[in-house]
Amino acid sequence: MNVNDILEAKGRDVFSIEPDSTLKDAMDSIINNKIGALLVMEKKDFVGIISERDLIREFHRTGGIALEKKVGEVMTTKIVVGILDDEIEEVEALMTKNRFRHLPIMNDGEVVGVISIGDVVKMLAANRDAENRYLKDYIEGKYPA
Repeated sequence: MNVNDILEAKGRDVFSIEPDSTLKDAMDSIINNKIGALLVMEKKDFVGIISERDLIREFHRTGGIALEKKVGEVMTTKIVVGILDDEIEEVEALMTKNRFRHLPIMNDGEVVGVISIGDVVKMLAANRDAENRYLKDYIEGKYPA
């Protein structure tokens, strides 16, 4: 299984925001779209990512003034990305080791999707369940000898 399998299952919708938008705009988009992070796009260039965690940290640090701050001031710019052929187990290890929950997926220099750690866990669990079912059926003799 690879990243492309996850995107095929969940879809390739990418939600983004511009760096000059306010954190209030980012928060509204995250809440309204029921997502955990937004890609920050300047024209067609991928320049950063802003997550729920980034927003919470900034609100904790600066209080209500954070609402008017610009996304570009708070976003993460050192971004790890994946590609369609990345194996799910490798992506899980990468996200766990580096303690981030959203991974932009690139193909030919363009963002083609975003996966979350939840997407990874869901796909791994579904695969494990299928393997267990096949093994159980084999043990119970449901396949011809």
